[in-house]
Amino acid sequence: MTASGYKALEEEINLLKNVERHAVIAMIAEARAHGDLSENAEYHAAKERQSFIEGRVIELEDQIGRADVIDVSKLSGATVKFGATVTLVDVDTNEERKYQIVGDFEAQPKNGRISISSPIARAIIGKSVGDTVEVAAPGGARSYEVLKVQWI
Repeated sequence: MTASGYKALEEEINLLKNVERHAVIAMIAEARAHGDLSENAEYHAAKERQSFIEGRVIELEDQIGRADVIDVSKLSGATVKFGATVTLVDVDTNEERKYQIVGDFEAQPKNGRISISSPIARAIIGKSVGDTVEVAAPGGARSYEVLKVQWI
């Protein structure tokens, strides 16, 4: 995982532990004050939210514990590998796309951050500027040419 992905996980854990936990405890206390818990929808919703928060904290702590953080700014090279920001051009439409290859948990395709296990990333790993790759996409196979490999 990249350093920015690691930082995002730490921030989410911090938010869940220091803000969300306290808010849900207050919600549970308020719902208890309303009386009969067996038919108290607010109480059950708050307990469900508490369960979600605790489960998410456990999941994030596990991810952080197993993380291998890679500082992308210290990487270099002409071939595509983890952490690279790659500019591709669609051979058919001449549309340019820019992607950074990141870990599975930090992927945000809409923001140009694709998972190392995604079909596009798997196709371009090990390629260099000028290489053409074919990627199996839901709408059919697409061909891309690698225009630029950067280490940002």
